[in-house]
Formats: sequence, structure tokens, C-alpha cells
Amino acid sequence: MEKTEISKNFFIPMPVVLVGTQVNGRANFMAVGWCARANGNPPMIACGLHNNHATTGGIKAAKTFSVNVPSSSLLVKTDYCGIVSGKKTDKSGVFDVFYGTTKTAPMIRECPVTLECTLVQAVQLPTHTLFIGEIAGAWADSSVINDNKPDFPAIDPLILTMPDNRYWKLGAHAGDAWSAGKALAESQKTTP
Repeated sequence: MEKTEISKNFFIPMPVVLVGTQVNGRANFMAVGWCARANGNPPMIACGLHNNHATTGGIKAAKTFSVNVPSSSLLVKTDYCGIVSGKKTDKSGVFDVFYGTTKTAPMIRECPVTLECTLVQAVQLPTHTLFIGEIAGAWADSSVINDNKPDFPAIDPLILTMPDNRYWKLGAHAGDAWSAGKALAESQKTTP
């Protein structure tokens, strides 16, 4: 298939999370699309936040943050937290907040999955800061866990696409990782 050159800012689909931290002594949450797992053991997560956000300063000061996975039923509140600045608006009352072992990373009770993180490293980039946090605690609603594993259709996470700036719901199961390609791998083996 012929390829067409596109903008370098054409991003792959991303999970939408709510990053929480303390800002001016209160819980603050920001919608973030640039967040991914960064290390296996110890488990770490990385989130890229623009340098001028209140959440960026809050994480640097508190040295802790949370990553909350909202379901699609929280779309309006999630988007609100992405368009309203914590510098001008107190967002601490938008959700029912709880704290875990760090006592300083606010988490959202309404989110089916929440992760509490301690800051490991902040990588300063030209426009953003990449925060790498070790997952200090993870909580999930019992309704989204099956056989001690996450049930992603039950979690019902939001997906963000850019540059169209649209939210999506998780689609149908397409195949099993580290399994779907086994037959091809076997057929490609050559004997010396």
C-alpha cells in the first residue's frame, strides 16, 4: 500500500487517564493522554505533561501523583478536568477523593482502576515534562477483576485520538498477545 507523508504530530490512539496530585494544598486532577507503562519490575508508569500546567508543578512539589483510569461514564468530568486549569479552578470537589499509602497522591473513588505513584524521575523536555513514577499501590473495583486479572470491557476505558481530538470506547477483542503470531514464527524458522 502506498504511504502518504503526514504530520509528525499525528499520534497513535492513547488511553485517557486522570493524573492527580496536590496543588496549593488540595487535590487536583488533569486529563492526560500521554501516559504509558515504563518499567516492569518495579512497576513504573510515565506521563508527559505540558510544562505550564498546575499538575506539573504539583507533582514536582509533592513527589507523588496518581493515575486514575476513568470509565466512559466519566467522560464529561474527565474532559472538564482537561479544559479547566487547576491554576484558576478548585477541582478537588469534582470527584470523591481517597488516599493510599503515600498519603499525598489523591485518587478518584469513581474510577474503576487507580494507581498511586511515587516520583522516580522528571525528565525535562522542550515543552513537556515526562514524569516517571513507581506504582506504590493499585486499587480496582471488584466488578472489573476476573480471576485476579483486569476485565477491560468492564473497566470501559476511554481512548483519545489526535489530531481529531475525539474520545473512543474500547473495541472488540482482536487476538491474544504473544500467541497470535506463534504459527507465523514457527513457519519462519530456518534450520542451518
